[in-house]
Amino acid sequence: MSDRNDNGLRRLTALAEPVRRALYRWVVAQPAPVTRDEAAASVGVPRHVAKFNLDRLVDEGLLDADYQRPPGRRGPGAGRPAKVYRRAATEIEVSLPERRYDVAGLLLARAVAEAERHDEPVTDALPRVARAHGRAVAAAQSSRRSSRRQLLDALDANGYEPRDERGVVTFTNCPFHVIADEETELVCSMNLALVQGIVDELGVDADTRLQPMEGGCCVRIDTRRHAPRT
Repeated sequence: MSDRNDNGLRRLTALAEPVRRALYRWVVAQPAPVTRDEAAASVGVPRHVAKFNLDRLVDEGLLDADYQRPPGRRGPGAGRPAKVYRRAATEIEVSLPERRYDVAGLLLARAVAEAERHDEPVTDALPRVARAHGRAVAAAQSSRRSSRRQLLDALDANGYEPRDERGVVTFTNCPFHVIADEETELVCSMNLALVQGIVDELGVDADTRLQPMEGGCCVRIDTRRHAPRT
């Protein structure tokens, strides 16, 4: 499971507690930041209970906190600013097995824009855009590890669930499963280009090809030198 899903699950677990969940739902429904006292009164809990749970939601990245003076109170004697809470900008998405439809949507949108700029078919622009994205994904990996380890880390972080068997890397999960079922040729070509971009950026000596497998992803990486194509 990738860090993205791990973080999402941890944050969702924080909402399993009923009082915390009630506080979160009330805070995000308000048009402006709210104080601890307001939040406590809204769900009928003591202030110290609201404080503990609101700060836990901040720690998990579900709420943002700031300090504000009450409206109309300024200057000396206005009192200390009150801590206020509002919805965080963090988006939470968890899927098991992991899907990355956000990435597919982004790449398809970029491909459409690129195709319009260059007056070319979207099917020509999409592999180029996907490969560039793969390079960017790989560039974000830690350079302290071997290129092979970075390759597996990058694939895992993007939901592929890579399995390395004697130099042949297969993926037990397709991050774009539903749309790949609908538009197999388009999505698989995008997927191949994305993975090839990761491989290229990391300088891994490998043969990357389409080789669909039952229950997995359509892409296969053979890191054995001079691997023959099949």
